[in-house]
Order: sequence, then structure tokens, then C-alpha cells
Amino acid sequence: MTTTSVTSHTGFEPALSVRQVLTLERVQAGEPEVVAGAGQLDRPVRWVHVAEAADVGVMLSGGEMVLTTGVLLAGDEAKQVEYIQSLHRAEAAAVVLGLGRAFPAPPEVMRRAAERCGLPMVVLHRPFPFAELTEEVQSRLVRRKFAAVSLSETVRTALTGLITAGAPLQRLLDEVAQHSGCPVVVTNLAHRVLATAGERPAVDDVLRDWERIARQAGGSVGDGWIHAELGGRGERWGRLLLCGYRGDTATGRLLADRAAEALVLHRMLGGGSAHSWEEQSAQSLVTDLVSGVVPARQLLPRARAAGLPVNRRTFVPLVVPGGESGQLERVLRVLGLSGLVAELADGATAVLLSLARDQQAEVLAAHFAARLRTETGEPHAVVAAADPRTDWDDVPAGLREARHVADAVADSSAALDLPAVVRLRDVHLRGLIRLLRDDPQVQSFAERELDGLLCGADQELLNVLRTYLATGRNKSRTAQLHHVSRPALYRRLEAIQTRLGVDLDDFEQAASVHIALLAHDAQQG
Repeated sequence: MTTTSVTSHTGFEPALSVRQVLTLERVQAGEPEVVAGAGQLDRPVRWVHVAEAADVGVMLSGGEMVLTTGVLLAGDEAKQVEYIQSLHRAEAAAVVLGLGRAFPAPPEVMRRAAERCGLPMVVLHRPFPFAELTEEVQSRLVRRKFAAVSLSETVRTALTGLITAGAPLQRLLDEVAQHSGCPVVVTNLAHRVLATAGERPAVDDVLRDWERIARQAGGSVGDGWIHAELGGRGERWGRLLLCGYRGDTATGRLLADRAAEALVLHRMLGGGSAHSWEEQSAQSLVTDLVSGVVPARQLLPRARAAGLPVNRRTFVPLVVPGGESGQLERVLRVLGLSGLVAELADGATAVLLSLARDQQAEVLAAHFAARLRTETGEPHAVVAAADPRTDWDDVPAGLREARHVADAVADSSAALDLPAVVRLRDVHLRGLIRLLRDDPQVQSFAERELDGLLCGADQELLNVLRTYLATGRNKSRTAQLHHVSRPALYRRLEAIQTRLGVDLDDFEQAASVHIALLAHDAQQG
């Protein structure tokens, strides 16, 4: 059985506050005046009682607004003090005294006692039928409770349906944000943001102030900030926050609970561990950085909230071909480095190191690559790197450069001869072609130069051409690699030259074909 909890529960029944009750039109007709406990007017009113008994406190269970004329208390100051103290012990929400024959003016003894106890005390200066007030408040409380329960069940049904359909975490949070009308944030126990939902400007406003919010997340951040713990079986592993919920507080707590229950169930049914949510968060951020669709400056609050140091830092973009995120995170921990790790769509994994300005970026990148080789047991594993960036706005270009280098490394026939940390200058022409592969003019050039070999039936000749150029036009080596005799290779090279209309013995023509082939392979990759 999994359980969730939320902050400072006073019961889940949606309640009116004392302040809200006093603003009701029927109450205003009685000319209410707060004479004590003015700082406690936000107390929830769970119910309203009309009671003249001097020992009314024993009949209460907490949260009641007690209406009285004080007829049994008049003339006895000791009883008046005891009456207030009994209400305080019973955790009553407030006491409302109708002025009249018993008390033509606010009784000073009761007022002082209520002030000492912090109990809101209100007097009504005009005669007022208490039955109208009880009817009004009770009907409103019932309606609010019904609305809250209805919303709770609607949300529960919607989230359960999404979980059953195999929806991802983000889809569940989007549903919660739609019902709550405020930003929704999921964090781990270190207050690092794992996922968010809601209108983007509102979410960004929350994340910009996240350091302050994170420090206060265990207590009261402000009105409408409601959190529910995520966990079960005695283990907590995260927290869900409704940030600035504008509805009834108790309804918000119900909504937060339903959302927390759904997230726990989502995890239990295979929707992922809290650790995988951290991976998804990093992947989403890095993907947005690489794509360039969202300006880097707008992503800065997300990076900071995810725990990446960003103030006065040097950023080193790395991409590891075939890297596993778990191994790369272990390397970061062993070296004591800060960074984001995220898997990319092509099987590579990006690592964005965040270093202090006085740390040596190239030295630490080399240490990272060396440790990776030790961790994986692969003596020829390489790390593609871009030059360090000191401006956050330059990080997306750095990540794209590192990715291009990684692509070039994956295509390189000389990968065994590459250093542990590979940069653009190490992949030479192949790296340049990778950077330019999406240029329409480069694509047109490749198609024009290779037009005679691009049909499916000529794939074997294209492979022979690729090997011949990669080996520096070494015919013996090419024949050996393709397991054919030299005369057979000569016939194939002649066919290639005839199809392309070139002389491969001419250096410039061979270089042109080689560049076109590199561009073609980069585009296909």
C-alpha cells in the first residue's frame, strides 16, 4: 500500500475562512466588528454552531464558528474568561457575539481573553437572525465540499486513464496543470527540478526564483503553494508542488494528493524510477539547447533549477558516441564534476560540464575521457568535445559542434588513431563536411558528382569507391579488403570512372569525388 502526504493538513473538507464568512452579504447586514484575534482571520471555518451553553467547548471538535448572545455569561467575568478559554482549547475558528440586552457593548474581559488566546472575536452591532448565517455558511460549505470531491474524482479518473494508456510523466503533469490552473513542479529530495507543467511564462517565473523556493519548500512558501510528498513503503523520493494555486486551499490539497498518488502509481507500474525522471529532465533540457528552438537565455532558469551551476562558470560541451548515461554519471561523481548527462537521438550521449572559472577545462576533459576508458574497459573510447564556452548563450552552438565531431568520429576509418578527446581540428575534412552537410549547395554538389552511382544497383561500386579513396587510392589494399583479385578491381574502377565521367588518377578529380562521397555519407547518416 502506498501513501502520500501533504503539508500541514487540517482536514481535507473545503472550508471558508473566518475572513470570507465576514464578507458575506448577510453577515455584513449585522455590521460585524473584529475586536480580537485580527491576525487569525484566515482560520478555516469547518462548521457554524449557535450555542448559548457556558460549557460549549466540550461540544466542539475544532474549526467551528460559534454564534452566541452571551445571555448566560452576563455579569460573571470569570465565566466570560472560561468561556473564551474553552473555545480556545476546543480549537474553535472564531466566536461571534451578537450585541443586545446581555452585552450592549463589546465586553472588555472577553475581548482581552480572546486576544491573549489568539481567538478571533467578532461582535455584531445590529440585530441579526443567526439562523440565516448558519444556513448561508452551511450551504456554501456543502457546495464547496461537493465541488472539491467532484474535482478530485475527475482528476483521479483522468490520471488513471492516462496511466493505463501508458502515457509519459509529462502528459500526467499537463493534466494536473490544466485542472489546477497553476504551474506544477516535481522535484527530487534535493529540491532539483525533474519536471514541470503549466503555461510556460508562469513556469519560467517560478524557476527564476527557484533557489528561494527550494530553501522554503519544506515550509510555507506563500499563499497557494501546496506540496505533496512522493513515495511509498516508508521511502520518500520526491515532491510535487502546486505553485500559486488560486482556488480553495483544501481543494488544492485534494488535487495535490490525487496527483501524487498518480505519480507514485505511474512509477510502480513501470513509468520509471525517480532516477529516470532526472534523466528525462536532463534530456529535455539538452535537447532544447541543441535544437535551438528555445533561446538559451530562456532555458537558463531550467538549468539552474535542475541543479547545474550557471553563475560565472565555464561550460564544456562533450558528446560520447555510444555512451551510456549511467556510466557517464559515475565518471562525473568519481571526478567530482558538475554536469548534465542526456542521451541523444542517434545513440550518442551528451555531457555538459560546468566548471569554475579557475579550473582547467582541457585538462579536466582529458581526465574525463581517461576515466571513461577505465570505466568502460574500452581503450579506444573517444569523447567528442567543443571548445569551452564562458557565455551560456554560446552553449547550444558548442553542443552542436561536439555532436558534429562525434558524427565524424563514428564515420572515421582511422578512429583507432584518434586522441581520447577529439575536437573539430582532429577530424579535418570529414569534420568540415559534417558541419556543412545540411547546406543545400553541398547536397546538390554531392548528388551531381555521384549521380552515376546513386541508384540501388550500384551500391557495390559505391562501396569499392569509398574504400579506394579511404585507403589513399591503394589498389592492393582495396582488393584485399573486398576479397577480389586486382584485375577484378581494375574492371570495377574502370566502371566507376565511366559512370562518373572522371579520372581517379587525377588528384583534383579524385579529391572532388572524395568530398562528394563524404557529404553523401554524412547526409545519409
